[in-house]
Amino acid sequence: MTEQYVVDLQEVDETQVAVVGGKAAHLGGLSRIEDVGVPAGFCVTTAAFRRILAEAPSVGDRLDQLSRLNPDDREAIRTLSATIRRTIEGTAIPGDLAAAVTGALARSGEQAAYAVRSSATAEDLPTASFAGQQDTYLNVVGPTAILQHVSRCWASLFTERAVTYRLREGIDHRTVHMAVVVQQMVFPDAAGILFTADPVTGNRKVATVDASFGLGEALVSGLVNPDVFKVRDGEVIAKTIAAKRRAVHALPAGGTREVAIDSRRQERPALTDAQVVRLVQLGRRIEAHFGRPQDIEWCLVDDDFQIVQSRPITTLFPIPETDDQENHVYLSVGHQQMMTDAMKPLGLSVWQLTAMAPMTTAGGRLFVDVTRRLTTSASRAALLDLVGRGDPLFRDALETVLDRDDFVPTLPDAGPSAPPVSGASAPIETDPAIVTKLIERSQDSLAALERDIRAKTGPALFDFLLEAFQEHKRVLSDPLSIQVIMAGMEATWWLNDHLGEWLGEKNAADILTLSAPGNVTSEMGLALLDVADVIRPCPEVVAFLRGVEDDGFLDELPKVAGGTEARHAIEAYLDRYGMRCVGEIDITRPRWRERPTALVPVILDNVRNFEHGAAKRRFEQGQQEAHKRAQELLEQLRALPDGEHKADETKRMIDRVRTFIGYREYPKYDIISRYFVYKRALLDEAERLVRTNVLPDKEDIFYLTFEELHDVVRSNQVDDKLIRQRKDAFRSYQALTPPRVLTSDGEAVAGSYRRDGLPTGALIGLPVSAGTIEGRARVILDMAQADLEPGDILVTAHTDPSWTPLFVAIAGLVTEVGGLMTHGAVIAREYGLPAVVGVADATLLIPDGQRIRVHGSDGYVEILP
Repeated sequence: MTEQYVVDLQEVDETQVAVVGGKAAHLGGLSRIEDVGVPAGFCVTTAAFRRILAEAPSVGDRLDQLSRLNPDDREAIRTLSATIRRTIEGTAIPGDLAAAVTGALARSGEQAAYAVRSSATAEDLPTASFAGQQDTYLNVVGPTAILQHVSRCWASLFTERAVTYRLREGIDHRTVHMAVVVQQMVFPDAAGILFTADPVTGNRKVATVDASFGLGEALVSGLVNPDVFKVRDGEVIAKTIAAKRRAVHALPAGGTREVAIDSRRQERPALTDAQVVRLVQLGRRIEAHFGRPQDIEWCLVDDDFQIVQSRPITTLFPIPETDDQENHVYLSVGHQQMMTDAMKPLGLSVWQLTAMAPMTTAGGRLFVDVTRRLTTSASRAALLDLVGRGDPLFRDALETVLDRDDFVPTLPDAGPSAPPVSGASAPIETDPAIVTKLIERSQDSLAALERDIRAKTGPALFDFLLEAFQEHKRVLSDPLSIQVIMAGMEATWWLNDHLGEWLGEKNAADILTLSAPGNVTSEMGLALLDVADVIRPCPEVVAFLRGVEDDGFLDELPKVAGGTEARHAIEAYLDRYGMRCVGEIDITRPRWRERPTALVPVILDNVRNFEHGAAKRRFEQGQQEAHKRAQELLEQLRALPDGEHKADETKRMIDRVRTFIGYREYPKYDIISRYFVYKRALLDEAERLVRTNVLPDKEDIFYLTFEELHDVVRSNQVDDKLIRQRKDAFRSYQALTPPRVLTSDGEAVAGSYRRDGLPTGALIGLPVSAGTIEGRARVILDMAQADLEPGDILVTAHTDPSWTPLFVAIAGLVTEVGGLMTHGAVIAREYGLPAVVGVADATLLIPDGQRIRVHGSDGYVEILP
């Protein structure tokens, strides 16, 4: 079969990315849309690129070397990629291939000017745009120059930025090929970019047009600030006209140059409002054709728009799918669970099947639709109060949406507001035996699950699990359990509100909850200190653990002196807490029992930073501080008018909060314990599918929903293409940041803190644990990379319960996500750590090693000189 090296743009469409690359495929698709003008041209196919690679000496070996590089090794990437580019550019184009290109030029007009543009197969994709990764050359004239620039485009697949991007995204260099678009030049009066969705807010109903004079190169290279127009419903709703002092124009003999714009034209709009609206109408047609928001490059020639590129906007957060056209408002579940990372499909679906409220998904994250609760004044007020107490950014974001009177309709109240969650407001006695009873119930149910699931396999396992999910929800919705949780939270709010009013105390409950009994999460952190006590006297064990890289290290541990005792201590810890891990709400995440190496750095930090018996001393010290502070507050209250009554009420609330607040962490522990039982059973099924050649890898099941996996087990057939698509989608979702509030228009609403009077440069957040502390910031995004010293302040994106073992070694906490009652805040209070959460971009704005001051009572962070 003869390879086709050249194909006309009008002969290709979006289905031919493998042949002509993403850019050319989209241009071919554009040329088929009615009334959309696309400059004529042809494409040098990926077959030509593969031919050149075969001709180029040693490129294959160098690609192997490139694949082994670390994406952070910039010097090695720069050197090796430059060598590959020189080799490709220096490889002579075979005569038949060159003839195919020059023949196409002869048909199009050899003396015409062309744009020669890279079109990679991993370019302009729905999940990765690769924008700006490869090269484009404008106003190229003559066959010799065009062939030379085709070679340069081939070589640009290996620019340093493109290679680094692929390494970071895990894309094999050998799987990406380069085609080249050769397209007739247009010489525009104005050019620019049209985004059919607002690239800043994500709003799909607002289009943004950037425009400047001359070629669009002036805009994309940053030479000028463009005019910016925003359009909604066929009307320009905002515009900013820039002073455009320079432009890029084509030269008659080829190439381009910068020119100065006449001072009388500099502040004139590059487009009229009517032209902007017409351009957006074209953009909407293009968007409809491709089925997603587009980033479109355009040129204006004699009042006629020519489209020279269209690619998906990959930075927009996806919108949950609905069956109606109504407006919707969604709250992020991940912000409440302190886990905003993308989840795999199996993790999403299992959480949905076991959650107490209906949830939808978008961008690999979970959301709750709160639209109905916002439509009446009573339910709206209740929701705003509930979310505002936990995280004021949620409330502010919701109020921002509600301030747009036309988005959420206001309906008349139908009567009394919706009742509280079952059992939440019922009176409850302050009795520790209630908590004991609840935990025993939960443990009995979990034991029955572990016993009964052992005999289940195949389709029967999935039938059993669906029943187990109902039992899971029954345990979670136990009215008594909800009463206890709400009693602890309401007592916390009561103490903060009343002691603030009566005594001017800020966040009084923070100290009163130090070392509260029965908190399984704070106990988990202290228990790892006890493990360190076993290991500390054994230098050979410590040395062994410092070299651990493999998760099978526990089997090797008894071979060193003291290793048997150390192994027993670690195994006992894993027996109680091994179901936990970072991002544990996603069932697909590796548990500590599956990957015990995750705990080794924390154990070694504890060995180095603490003395024997630290866990017991720390807990007892917290108890003493809480008791002492309680007595001081009660004494102050008794000195007030009606003081005895106030002191009695406060004493009752202190007893209540210390009795019940620790239990708040137990339901999550129960959920994660059940998840590990489910996961092990599902992985057993996956191993059977691998043995029978249905799946190549057992972890492929993570990219199927629970229902889809059930179908695979029934049929012994799997859609390999679906799994590949899900893997690509998950990779793209990992790069996205989920918003706290998302609307059905696609608008991401973050919310703002409304506070004044803070020091200049302060990073504002939510105060969740009282006190002020100065120390070295340790910016840690992966718990397994922790390396802490006494007095360090942990700065991270978010902390779920699995981060608790680090809390015993730090002096303070700063996170980008969190609320007053999220797990990290609760444990910070019990450990007495000053903490500020919800600090936007904290991990970017605070350098690792920087001295900072955390104001845990006032909710801000200072970066110190």
